[in-house]
Amino acid sequence: MALKPALTLKMGQQLRMTPQLQQAIRLLQLSTAELELEIQQALETNPMLEELSLEDGNNGDEPTTLDSPQGLDEKTDEASSLVSDQKLDGASVDHSSDAEVDGEPILDSAQQIEESKISEDLPVDSVWEDVFDDAIPSTNFRNDVESDDSYLEDSSSEGNSIQKHLLEQINLLRLSDKDTFIAIAIIDGLDTNGMLTITTEEVLASTPHEWEVEQDEVEAVLNLMQHLDPIGIASRNIQECLTIQLLSLPTDTPWKEQATEIVEHYIRHLANRDYGTISRKTKLTESDLKEVIALIVSLNPRPGSYIEDSKIEYIEPDVFVSKKNNRWSVELNPKSAPRIRVNPEYASLISPKMKTSDNTYLKNNLQDARWFINSLQQRNDTLLRVATKIVEFQRGFLEYGEQAMKPLVLHDIANAVDLHESTISRVTTQKYMHTPAGVFELKYFFSSHVSTHAGGEVSSTAIRAIIKKLISEENPKKPLSDNKISSLLAKQDVKVARRTIAKYRESLLIPPSNERKQL
Repeated sequence: MALKPALTLKMGQQLRMTPQLQQAIRLLQLSTAELELEIQQALETNPMLEELSLEDGNNGDEPTTLDSPQGLDEKTDEASSLVSDQKLDGASVDHSSDAEVDGEPILDSAQQIEESKISEDLPVDSVWEDVFDDAIPSTNFRNDVESDDSYLEDSSSEGNSIQKHLLEQINLLRLSDKDTFIAIAIIDGLDTNGMLTITTEEVLASTPHEWEVEQDEVEAVLNLMQHLDPIGIASRNIQECLTIQLLSLPTDTPWKEQATEIVEHYIRHLANRDYGTISRKTKLTESDLKEVIALIVSLNPRPGSYIEDSKIEYIEPDVFVSKKNNRWSVELNPKSAPRIRVNPEYASLISPKMKTSDNTYLKNNLQDARWFINSLQQRNDTLLRVATKIVEFQRGFLEYGEQAMKPLVLHDIANAVDLHESTISRVTTQKYMHTPAGVFELKYFFSSHVSTHAGGEVSSTAIRAIIKKLISEENPKKPLSDNKISSLLAKQDVKVARRTIAKYRESLLIPPSNERKQL
């Protein structure tokens, strides 16, 4: 077959994402802490953006509220609805019309961001003065004093490490070079719980041969470290850790000898809750054994666990939910909706007729600033709509707790707010809601369903709550097995298999019945 050039015509479809749409999607999936950093970076790099203080505008923000029982929303079977007068940072968020930021209309669809472009003949000098107040001072950098009502002063805090904690004590002991080397080798072999993960033979093998270190020296340094703070650190197993802690207690501690005997000889029986064997071999009555076990339980089998080895991350909610006048109110975290605007003074310097590089630079930054504000407004509007609809669906959870949680999937919310499921997934990822019952990720309110004998549906979250309640009320001498829990749920018209009960129980970090048995 001969090869020759030819012209061909092909038809196809391609999805091209504009920079504005990419920015809107990226901001949509950011958490509050990440969004705050993104806004700070935009304020520092774009001279057209400035941040307003709380005193520079109207602070009468009104949260979204849910009416009590007579509904207005035709899309749900619930007797509840959204009030149409939602407020966001002083700007109306009416879903039937376009929202506004700083006097400019914001399109509610991410696909329409690209329509917000600056015309070459825009009379900037006359328009910006009508929109913005020149008397408002510019605050491009966050050097103002933080307000007293900030939710968290710091978003994170550096924790102390086990290695650092032990090295500080080693430096105070004035050990020899050999012992210091051995101590550091032992410290390097600790895990996050403070347990020794290497053997003394490995520590000995790591020492220089010319030092001629013996096994007894390694054991002596290890014994020294095990009595540092916290006591029992660098133990080779839980039995050794508990024994060291018991021996370090005062001699007049009640039941100290009996507890030491049980830990040294019957710890396996103790782990299996075989109290009958322990009582028979130690000649202890049930009441005395209960006192001994209480002393053992008071010890710390993971002495290094209380020393944090990583950066502490605080969760900052994106949405606040509260009940006011018998109605559930939904409002955004002020940090999620910062008051930023285009700097009117810099905007007035743009001349539509000049073609200088400075004029082009200002015009490009002005367009970027408007796109950024539009994307922020769309993010906040979408987040508020989704959170409000979740509250509407899960009103029973807010009123009565986890057992009233209803089955909910992304598709339900997507249909309710007329958005794609992928958008709902981005909105609910790493976004948190502060409720009277605590702080929950938005994805927490989504769960699968389990059918009932009556033909209804029960949320898997509600079933977990029921299992947790049944186990908390069980007889500690005869804990409920998974089969027994399944039969108890069946009496409530909820059919759940034993395997499903075991899966839910493990997700709640609840041990099996043989490990829950108590005296």
